[in-house]
Amino acid sequence: MIAAGGADAVYNYGPSVMLDRGQTRMWWCSQYGGAGPAGDDILYAQAQSIDGPFTAPGGGIPAAVFSGAPGNFDGMHTCDPSVLRVGSTYYLYYTGAAGDHALGNAIGLATSTDGVHWTRAAGGRPILGPSHDVHRDNVYGAGQPSAVYLDGWFYLMFTDTTGRAAEWNGAGQFVLRSPDPAFGSGVQALDVGGFVPVASTATARTRSVVEGFSADLMWVGALDAFVIAHETDAGTTLTFWTADFAEHPYQPVVIAGPWKEGPGLVRRPDGHAPLSSADPCDRVPFDVVRATAIGGAAAPTALRHFGLDLLGSQACATPSRVAKAFDGVTMPSPERTMDLVREGKQVRVDRRAVAVALAGELLEKAPSAVAALPVAARLRSSAEALAAPGRGYALVLDDHRLWRVPDAGVLTLNGSASRPVTDAQWDAAPKGPALSG
Repeated sequence: MIAAGGADAVYNYGPSVMLDRGQTRMWWCSQYGGAGPAGDDILYAQAQSIDGPFTAPGGGIPAAVFSGAPGNFDGMHTCDPSVLRVGSTYYLYYTGAAGDHALGNAIGLATSTDGVHWTRAAGGRPILGPSHDVHRDNVYGAGQPSAVYLDGWFYLMFTDTTGRAAEWNGAGQFVLRSPDPAFGSGVQALDVGGFVPVASTATARTRSVVEGFSADLMWVGALDAFVIAHETDAGTTLTFWTADFAEHPYQPVVIAGPWKEGPGLVRRPDGHAPLSSADPCDRVPFDVVRATAIGGAAAPTALRHFGLDLLGSQACATPSRVAKAFDGVTMPSPERTMDLVREGKQVRVDRRAVAVALAGELLEKAPSAVAALPVAARLRSSAEALAAPGRGYALVLDDHRLWRVPDAGVLTLNGSASRPVTDAQWDAAPKGPALSG
């Protein structure tokens, strides 16, 4: 067992596991009697490796970092965390409920600058609730979110037992995406023909990507595919989908062993698969943490680590494969700066802290295949920065193009004061890719 709450935390399940700046960070669902109100809490602990020991920051038992807000939709329960870091901001997607009434679960969002102290987003309201397409005997509702950030989109996979395409028992996983982390605008739903624009998250659930509950989603650049980890009789099954969820590019793989509740994939901050430290060009690690026993409250506990490596990815076989496998990765450059891979090219970044904030992963040495990618531009310390009310933030690199960044915190790290411009001025300026994928 690698992690558990304190003495009165009789259940521990639903982990979100992140490799972040040299630490393994984990959030999961439990309950502390002293955290208040009575109900599920989200605990947090960190370690130097996936096998622990996991402790609270500074040591000691894992801390309850997010609990119910009486009077709100999540007044009693906060559970099933899925955590991302994009730029300088951490995003916590979670299941919330005001009690234990039928169809009372919905999905909320909170943000943080450190992953420990959280502020509710969207005015404390849910960002997604049950669709009410079909009412079944399973009255869980909507929850168990899993989020990934890819190519400027926030992807959200979730359970909705009222979804039209769910199974007879409510099992199923639905997918929405939006450029807005709170899914308040630009929402697209995965339909039978692909992603289609919808008015809001309150749309019919017409397509499920896997039959199951409490699943986890990850993007695997080395395989150019999504993977969904979900529990089956044999263990945790890994089901692969192409980027558009049109087909299965690989056969399913099973991580064998005991389980009692859904798995948490070990992921980069952006929800992508980490590289193999032993062989990033040919080996893809898949690690999961899952509850393996039923505890004193007749609920899952005993979080344990399981994993396997897939061999033969050939991620460095061609420049296009290299670009996908190492996208969002930063590493030292030959010029005592940092190189950040974005869309098949490298950006040379003066400040290490800025490169690490923008990257999904840090390598201390560049593989030769990555070093061969062309350098597109350089991000210098204190570079000019722009802010437009309807567009966000961007840095002006030495190619004189705007390269978008996810938040103002990146500007602060770079020592760049933002200059306000209109949306029209932003739109008229030449642009490079976004600096964070």
